[in-house]
Order: sequence, then C-alpha cells, then structure tokens
Amino acid sequence: MVNYEPIIGLEVHAQLLTDSKIFCRCKTKFGGEPNSQVCPVCLGLPGVLPVLNKRAVEFAVRLGLATNCHIAPHSIFARKNYFYPDLPKGYQISQFEEPLCAEGYVEFEVDGKIKRVGLIRIHLEEDAGKSVHAEEYVEENETLVDLNRCGVPLIEIVSKPDIRSPKEAALYLAQLRQIVQYLEICDGNMEQGSLRCDANISVRPAGSSKFGVKTELKNMNTIRGVEKAMELEVSRQIETLEAGRVVAQETLLWDANKNEIVSMRSKEYSHDYRYFPEPDLVPLQVESDWIDEIRRGLPELPLARKQRFIKQYGIPEHDVQVLIDNRDLADYFEQVAQNTGDAKTSSNWVRGEVLRILKEQQIDIKASAVSAANLAELIKLINNGTISGKIAKSVFEEMRKTGKSPDAIVEQKGLKQITDSGEIESQVKQVLADNPEEVKKYLSGKEQVLGFLVGQVMKATRGKANPKLVNEMLRKELAKLP
Repeated sequence: MVNYEPIIGLEVHAQLLTDSKIFCRCKTKFGGEPNSQVCPVCLGLPGVLPVLNKRAVEFAVRLGLATNCHIAPHSIFARKNYFYPDLPKGYQISQFEEPLCAEGYVEFEVDGKIKRVGLIRIHLEEDAGKSVHAEEYVEENETLVDLNRCGVPLIEIVSKPDIRSPKEAALYLAQLRQIVQYLEICDGNMEQGSLRCDANISVRPAGSSKFGVKTELKNMNTIRGVEKAMELEVSRQIETLEAGRVVAQETLLWDANKNEIVSMRSKEYSHDYRYFPEPDLVPLQVESDWIDEIRRGLPELPLARKQRFIKQYGIPEHDVQVLIDNRDLADYFEQVAQNTGDAKTSSNWVRGEVLRILKEQQIDIKASAVSAANLAELIKLINNGTISGKIAKSVFEEMRKTGKSPDAIVEQKGLKQITDSGEIESQVKQVLADNPEEVKKYLSGKEQVLGFLVGQVMKATRGKANPKLVNEMLRKELAKLP
C-alpha cells in the first residue's frame, strides 16, 4: 500500500420513497407477495406507454441541490439495452447524455479533516426486478424471478474517482446514506436493497498521474462490507502488479459469506448498452421557480448539523455523531435540550436510556412512548431536586410502558425526593446507631466506609433522600463523634 495509490469511484443507486413507481401507478412497498405489484407498463407488455412520476423528479432535484449539483433545465431519458431474466422489456429507461443533475460534490470528515468528493452526475432511472436463487432449487439450477421491483424509481449517484482508500469510500457512502435519509427521499436500507453500491477500483504507483486498469465490484450490501471488499480488491490488484501480471478489466462480485471476490463477467462499456433517446417520453423540463421552491424546503444536512451541535451545545464530537445518526433522533435530542437548557444531561439520556429501549423494542424514535417533552420534564425533575437520578430510572421505565408524564408517575407513586433536613438527620442518626463497627472504621481513617453508610440511609428512605444532603449530613454527624 505504501508504493501504490488506490483510485476509487462509487456508483450508488438509491430507491426513492415514492408511493408509486416511476412510470406507472403500481405500489413500491417492500415485501409484497412476488409479482403482485405489477401492471402492463412495468411488465413491458406491447402497446403500453410510460408516464413520468413528478414526485420522483422532485426527490432527484432535492438530492441534486443538497449535493451542490447544477440542475439541468432540460434533460432526456434514454433506453439502456441489455438482457437479463428480471428485465422483461429487454431495456431499462435511464438517463445518459443529458442527466438531471451534474457537477456536484459531497463533503465528509476523515480523521478530523473535511474531504470533498466530486459528483459527475445524478440521474433518474427505473429499477429492474429481482432474481431469487432459492436454495431448494440449487440442484436443479433454477432461478425464480420477482418483478415487483421493476419500475421502482432510482437515482444513480456517480462520483468522480476522488476516493483514495477503502476507508474514505465507506465514510463517503455513510455520509451519502445520511443525506438521503435526512432529505426523506430514501430509507437507506442496504440489506433490503434500497441503497446499493458498485465500485470502480484501480491502483497506480504512488506519485503517478496515470490511471490503472479498473475493475467493477458489485453486491456489497453493508457499509462495512464495502470497506472490506475494497480492501481485498486493492490488495489483489497490487499483488497482481507486483507479480508482473496485468489486471483484467472485469466485473467482480463480493461474497460476504465467504469473504471473497469472484469474477462475474468482462467489464461493459457504455456503447455495449446501445443507448438511444427514449421515444415514448418527451424531454424533461424543470422550471427555475420549482427548483427554488424545492431548495427552500431542504433541511439542515448532517455535516452542518454536527458542526452546529458541537458549537451550540458544547458536547463531545463522539456524542454528537451518535445523536445525528438520523434526522428524527437529532430532532428529538434538540427538543429535549432546548426544553431543559441542559444539553449534556439531555445527550446522556438520549444516547443511554432512549437508545436502549429503541434497540430492545426494535423501533424508531417516532414510535417511542417517551416523548421529547416528557423526557425533558423528567430531566427537570432531576435538576430541581424533586427526584434522584436513581428514582428517575424507575420513572423512565414507567414512562416507556405507559406513556404517562413523569409528573403524574412521581405523584401517583409518592417518589418525590426527601429534602427536609430534619427527616434526613433523623435517618442518618439511626443508621450511625445501627452500624457502630462501620462508624469505628470511618473514624480510624477508612474513608470508603462513608459510601456504605450513604447506601444504608438511601435504603432506609427507599432511595428518596437527596444523596448530596445525606452525604453532607453524615460527614457532619460523624465529625461530632470522638
């Protein structure tokens, strides 16, 4: 790796969260019965005509603006011709010579520095179906085809070869995934195929300006898988060159189960697809007023939000990275922090208890029974001394089970913290009287015994005594003893 430099460009396909497909009214919902969400248009039957989905265009423009692209006022669709069993028309409607978005960039952090990767284009196209290689048919060499995915709207994001390591590629993909999720145009689920990544990889001697022979790597369905597969391919190409052999230009598949790369076919060129303008669709015209309207609706994007959270709330970068993982969680945290005025405690609760229950229940933050307003009220009860941090944990559990407010739970269960010095003093004296041996140990210099005595007072008050007052009162009473 010291003597060679990887050159990497990514082609990322994102399924758009439209209700219907790009050229017909069929539903796009994942997980339907095979071949149940199809019609003559997406089945490619003779005599049908496609009608472009405006929402899909809007989503593509939204990403183009978010990634600093030029939005073309005039673009055209083309037919990309190739044969595959799950492509019933024998061609895919895509964009080629005149894409909707071009010449943008994505910025992300690498080792504390901002890295910029240029984008060649973002274009619209339709998805193909899915070939299912069911295990029960392996011996018979049969493949099943599900055409539900045919016609689902896609955007393809093609980067420039600006990526210089598998780590950078993984970070770029993670940032792009966050962006489409923040824009609410794609759910980013790589395991379900909503976000798919192909990589063009070559290596060249360090210091050289000439590109090497590239291979295309497919079938990577996790961000970690992307990084691992690229590491293997970069190493393979370097070993090939070091052995005096030539790297073949081919398409490769990543097998995550076996952790290996296998050859699929020789690499295609654009002329292999025999592109020509789609005769059934008129050129796409996008008005500048509509672009401006979409631009005004863009949310704050992940990198900008991360930088603002660090500056505005003064919380560590690692904590912020967890909080901005998705837009809904970041919104939730911000509501809690603004209501409490205590960003650090708000961050601790969101990253701790809130994320714990989301993981346990396998739900997202929108489905949580603990609203941002109620969590903020709970934190306020801790900060103003109404309940202790320990009691707050039990209150939180009740909140997530019932959806009730913390005030109501504290009142119903009588959980208010004891702050009356007279009552605490009485309990402290009783504990000291009941534990003469521990008192002797403390007076002989064993300071750690104080923790045990504090625990006994808290136990006697069922955890409701103010721990700070208990500590102070114990020290005060112990200081009076000979």
